[in-house]
Amino acid sequence: MSDNVRRATPIELPPTITVRDLAKAIQSSPIDIIKSLMANGVMANINQQIDFDTAAIVAAEMGYDATLEATEAAEEDQGEIPLWRRVIAGENPADLVPRPPVVTILGHVDHGKTTLLDALRQTHVAEGEVGGITQHIGAYQVELKGRTITFLDTPGHAAFTAMRARGAQGADIVVLVVAADDGVMPQTKEAIAHAKAAKVPIIVAMNKIDKPNADRERVKQQLAEVGLVPDDWDGDTIVVPISAKRMIGLEDLLEAILLVADSMDIKANPKGQVIGTVIEAERDRAKGVLATLLVQNGTLKVGDVVVAGTAHGRLRAMFDYRGRKLHKAGPSTPVSVMGLNDVPVAGDLFQVVESEREAREIVFERAQISQQAAATAKSAVTLEELFDRFQAGEVRELRLIIKADVQGSLEPIISSLNELNKGDIKITILYAETGNIGENDVMLASASNAIVIGFNVQPDPAARRLAESEGVSIRIYDIIYRLTEDVEKALKGMLEPEEKEVVLGHAEVRAVFTIRKVGNIAGCRVLDGEIRRSARIRVIRNGEVVHEGPIASLKHLQEDVREVRAGFECGIGLKGFDDVQIGDRLECYVLEKVAVA
Repeated sequence: MSDNVRRATPIELPPTITVRDLAKAIQSSPIDIIKSLMANGVMANINQQIDFDTAAIVAAEMGYDATLEATEAAEEDQGEIPLWRRVIAGENPADLVPRPPVVTILGHVDHGKTTLLDALRQTHVAEGEVGGITQHIGAYQVELKGRTITFLDTPGHAAFTAMRARGAQGADIVVLVVAADDGVMPQTKEAIAHAKAAKVPIIVAMNKIDKPNADRERVKQQLAEVGLVPDDWDGDTIVVPISAKRMIGLEDLLEAILLVADSMDIKANPKGQVIGTVIEAERDRAKGVLATLLVQNGTLKVGDVVVAGTAHGRLRAMFDYRGRKLHKAGPSTPVSVMGLNDVPVAGDLFQVVESEREAREIVFERAQISQQAAATAKSAVTLEELFDRFQAGEVRELRLIIKADVQGSLEPIISSLNELNKGDIKITILYAETGNIGENDVMLASASNAIVIGFNVQPDPAARRLAESEGVSIRIYDIIYRLTEDVEKALKGMLEPEEKEVVLGHAEVRAVFTIRKVGNIAGCRVLDGEIRRSARIRVIRNGEVVHEGPIASLKHLQEDVREVRAGFECGIGLKGFDDVQIGDRLECYVLEKVAVA
């Protein structure tokens, strides 16, 4: 390598790292990191975790050669431990008291997670869900023998992979729901991976045992195969047979949760630093911003000043999961709060600060970064620039504007679309926000040749009229996997057809004729199929291909013809190849374009 060529600086990075920490590691600004991520199709804020592969790409653009930290070093570093757990670990042990365990319900779609929570809470959430599939995270509490258990109701469809990962990280225990008649499915395995990555103990709720085709032993065998050996098979995974629909085994499940919780020494400091996780957030027309928070340390009170991502405000009111007013909430308590000035992102940490001035100072840096990132995105979607780049063949992409009802829907939609972003066609999300589709969204789509996708929202009448006049496509969905399926189909439709070789026939060279000013002509007999003038020829000699190319001429009985069929003789001239020999085998073929499967 020349001395004038800059050598990449070696650097070790953990399996996951926040944007802020990556900026520090490579001595760059978080703004530059966010810009680079956006250029690579990743939307991230300063506190968001990105995986090693993504971090390595960004680092390479900044002149660094990233390698993955050794596994032992990564484990010793404890970098994957959530911040709220580190806060509790830093509290005075004498101030720590037992808190209710936080439990996440995970599992394959339609295996009965929401039905289980309905049975535990004596409510009927499932009846209100579109398609019977949970769309948003919820948080609820259940009591057994004077003790409280907090449940996070995480959606179970594959589109919510990122949401499930966040739920597992925020929980003490995972209840994995597996249908006794269906067994371990792909999403079950994903849920297990999330729980294991978070180092969270797993209790299996084997649901639907009342079904005629339930096979408990088969399910236990499948669980053992994925590393969850049942306790009655001398393993360490508690498997509780239940029927959520018939209310069978529910108390056994709750007792198993408390048993595991007792062995974990789950504690927090009610008087310590107030920190927790944003479970859900939305903007209500009448009440303003409503956010569901899970307190994980300290005691949250009405009147506290809270910072959550780039949102902040003094809490005006607080309610429990039943909608009853609260004045304070201790560790492991889910609450709905009013008073934030903006909608925080589901999964963000929140904390209590001394004053609104301090809150403004804390979010100032985050707001600046967000604004600059938004400005960068806006400047990149001007009609002139995109059109020029498209005409030049520099970009082949599907541009989208995403509008959703709540942040909890927005995140898995973006995550799922990024998962599709692996082929030749790039998905570019120009803008993603909560709220109904407005004229500004349509104008942006028109200027950038984008499609507007709405989830559980509708376009305003003015936006609908503008879309019709500008020719902008608006697609509305109420189930996320249908949205992603349609986008995937659109991607396949945009892909250039693949070229597939189709062999038309074979011929054998039985004589070679030399014609002045033309060259050698192969006198052939067509063995099978046909030889077509517009096709290509592959010359095979002693089992090896010695030439491939187009046909220059095709004659039958001295006449130019378009094709010659099996059993007939012909003369073939090969373009760019004059070394044809007696005994050569000629294979005639064409390249047909077929749609990508």
